[in-house]
Amino acid sequence: MNNLKNKNNKSAAFIAAIVLGMIALSFASVPLYRVFCRVTGFDGTVQVGGKAPDKIDKRQVTISFDARVDSGLPWEFRPETRKMDVHVGQQALVSFMGTNLSANDTIGTAVYNVVPEKAGIYFHKTQCFCFAKQELGPGKTAHFPVMFYLDPAMLADREMDDVTDITLSYTFFPTDSKALDRAIENYGQ
Repeated sequence: MNNLKNKNNKSAAFIAAIVLGMIALSFASVPLYRVFCRVTGFDGTVQVGGKAPDKIDKRQVTISFDARVDSGLPWEFRPETRKMDVHVGQQALVSFMGTNLSANDTIGTAVYNVVPEKAGIYFHKTQCFCFAKQELGPGKTAHFPVMFYLDPAMLADREMDDVTDITLSYTFFPTDSKALDRAIENYGQ
């Protein structure tokens, strides 16, 4: 009888440890997913790179720029340039323009994504306005620069041979909004 009780206690402790481990893993899954996306470029997550490479390759990729605004933010937001051809390894600069259409101070935060998703690991931003609060006064306009380059490592990746076009997309949301929280979760940041 004592042996059976001892086995039951061990089984209960083992099951409790599994349940606690699963609960801990569920809380850790979002931060782990974000780290995974940053490291691998999964889900179109671009890399944050330092200095652009010294060597520029002859291969060009057309970069398209997309800008959107969540309905909760009274802004107009657009890229100043819709497309540009960029050599792999070349540092490029593009600017977006945002205008507050309301009569009040507003604060927005932008999230980004790259399509096709497989290009995210090779798309390096060296300067970006994303994930930082951007405040605009009533009727005010601001320019938001982005500096980036395509990592020459993409030339060795046969999965990237068919990529001739990449779209960098930004969406501004009201800061401290549930819509922004959901977007950050969806973008894997």
